Amino acid sequence: MTINLFQTAEYKTLITDHLLKTIAYLFEKQQEFSMACEVKHIQFSPVLPQEIQESFNEVVLFIISGYTYETAKLEDGYFSFEAGFGSENFGSTVSIPLLAIKQIFVAEHPIVINLAEHTEETTSLQNAKKNSMESLLNNPENQKLLKRKK
Repeated sequence: MTINLFQTAEYKTLITDHLLKTIAYLFEKQQEFSMACEVKHIQFSPVLPQEIQESFNEVVLFIISGYTYETAKLEDGYFSFEAGFGSENFGSTVSIPLLAIKQIFVAEHPIVINLAEHTEETTSLQNAKKNSMESLLNNPENQKLLKRKK
């Protein structure tokens, strides 16, 4: 077994779906959790002050609880939440592509481990699939076929 196996489109689709369903399940059960994420793919809005950004390692652990948990959501292939950073509690919205989530923990137990690397190509593929599905569903004839299948 080679690590390249975990960089295939099939595995990336599989683990993205697993991350999505696991987080949705945790939300459904109102379970707080933690996530280890690759910093280089995370977007902060507004951008964090330089001294806070420099304090992060390559992977950062976010504890999704309290206010952060209340603001957390899954949307368009991203997990986002609001959080305060640094001694001044600098507020920012954090947006993380699902494949940039490397591990999910409940208490001290790792429940998901992701070995796939997030790339811009991955985001483009996800958007292309989403656009393809939207195009499919926009055709009334296709909607009838999908309804029959249910």
